[in-house]
Order: sequence, then C-alpha cells, then structure tokens
Amino acid sequence: MGISVSPLDPADEATLDAVYRTAVAAQAEDEPDLPPLCRRRFEAPLRHPMPGVDTRWWVARLDGAPVGWLRLHLHTLDNTDNASVELVVDPAHRRRGVGRALHEHGLRLLRERGGKRLVGSTVSPLPGEEGRELPGAAFAAAVGAKPALADVRRRLDVTALDRPRLAGLLAGARTAAAGYRTVRWSDRTPEEYVAYLEGRLLVDAPLGDLEWEQEKVDAERIRGTERALDARGVRRYHVGAVHGASGRLVAWSMVSLAANTTWHAWQQITIVDPAHRGHRLGLLTKIENLDHALAHEPELRVIDTFNAATNTHMIAINEQLGYRPAAGSTDWQLTI
Repeated sequence: MGISVSPLDPADEATLDAVYRTAVAAQAEDEPDLPPLCRRRFEAPLRHPMPGVDTRWWVARLDGAPVGWLRLHLHTLDNTDNASVELVVDPAHRRRGVGRALHEHGLRLLRERGGKRLVGSTVSPLPGEEGRELPGAAFAAAVGAKPALADVRRRLDVTALDRPRLAGLLAGARTAAAGYRTVRWSDRTPEEYVAYLEGRLLVDAPLGDLEWEQEKVDAERIRGTERALDARGVRRYHVGAVHGASGRLVAWSMVSLAANTTWHAWQQITIVDPAHRGHRLGLLTKIENLDHALAHEPELRVIDTFNAATNTHMIAINEQLGYRPAAGSTDWQLTI
C-alpha cells in the first residue's frame, strides 16, 4: 500500500467531499454524542479564514483514495512560533502509517518556516474511563508531544433544567450585582462594547504548560472574526454586564450554534474584569444568556462547554447551572 500526501485543492470537490466524510466518520467514532460537523464551518478556512491565521491543508491518500488530512493553522499576528494542528485519519484506515506520514509532512513545513511548536487537542479519558481506547491521545504521545493542559467538556441538558433553582440563582446574582445592568445582543457586537473584554481572554484563561502569549486583539480583529463567523453561518447570543457608575462593559458571556444544527450549542466565552469580580457577574451573564438563546432557539436541547481542569471557579458556576462531565480533552504541545 502506498501513502502519498499532497495539498488540498479547493476546486477539487470530489476530494473535498471525501475529506469531509472522513472528518464526520472520525468524530462519530471519537465523540459520538456531538452533532455532525457543519460543512460550512469545516470548509471555512479555505474560503473565510480567521484574522491572523494562515491555514495549510493536506490530504493523505492510500493507494490513491483520500483517507486522512492535516490542517496547520499558522499564526501571523501573534504566537508566530506556534502552529495549531488538526490531524484526522478515517477510522477504517488507522494504524497503517497515514497519521505518521501526515505528521512528518507538517513538521517539515513548520521547520522550513522557523516554527518551534505544534499545539493540538485530543479526546482523553474521564475518571473511570482509563481503559477506553483513544487513538488520538495515543498518537500524540507516540510522536513525542507532551500533555500541556487538561480540559473537561461538560454538558447541560436543557430539557432537564431545574427552573426554580435557576430562578433562585438568578435572583441571588442580581442582588449581588447591584450597581450593574445587563445588556443583550445577537451576532455582531455593538460598537460601544467591541474592543473592551476580548483581549482579556488569554490573560484570564488557564494555560497550564502551553507556551502561548496573549493575543493582540483590537476592534479590527474582532470585526474580522465576526465576518468569518457570519460566513460560516454561526449564530451567536451574548449577554454583558455594564458597570453603572462608569458605563463600561465588565463581563461577557457568549453561546454559539453551528449553521447545521438547532438542538446543540456551545457555551463559549465567559469572562469578568478582575476589578469587578465578587459580584456574581459570571453567573448572572450565563443564566441570562441561557434565557436569551432559548428565546431565539426553541429547539435547543444541549449545550457543551470546555473548562480547564484547574479552572475551579468557572467549573463551580457551570455545575450550579447543571453542567456535568461528558468527555475529557487534552491540549498537547510538541517542541521541535
């Protein structure tokens, strides 16, 4: 059997179809509780890249048939020594050297560019699942990557919400947040809020052993990201908290849905300015944003979110809302 690796041609629809089917098959094997990958979002790096990200995409063929692919996301505005990596092999063709061929191809490109690190994520076991076979994690370890940050994906069953409990939590949060007001919006961020909190995300997020610098985020980059998300068909719901005395946005929570689903969402950013912590603003914005999303997405049944295992404060908030562990995740780092 011969393995070849070549760049993905965006005009080659047959290969693009095969690559997408491979991605869907791999997710169904490794994360069967998630909805199928959105085709628009999957192809977006080819047509609507995120600001500051140059994506290179290769296809592995086994005896001429596409069976795997590699995407390297090269960062051009910050973290220029790092590349984020996605490597997927069709479950029916694993353990035949396809992943290794793709990995070595990516390493060659990164070395040619003077890059220093690869960073990628795999599913990992939760407590009690230590015997579960997880090929992505095994492959990352086999190529010499080191686990740099442990995450847990938690899931909220929206159909089983404890409404009286949520109402009580919301009332308590509003009392603690006296002097603040909440604001809601969908998709595009209002001009008066656009440049304030996004730059805090990596400052506040636990990074473990990841060598990752704070991203330089300004209004232009935020607007570029919003345009890319619009092109992907991603629907976004936001709630922010505004400090009454200063008029500044000091907390922000966002939920998003892919274009191909009405039943599943992702809880994305929730951040609170350090100077305004202790007023339950994270809890307040999360609960109000749940109500905001459900008002526009009546078929929503499930919300997933990721938390670093060390982020005990946000985990406690999520567990109060009813989130429960669904899968483990590990961010791996390979220094070359």
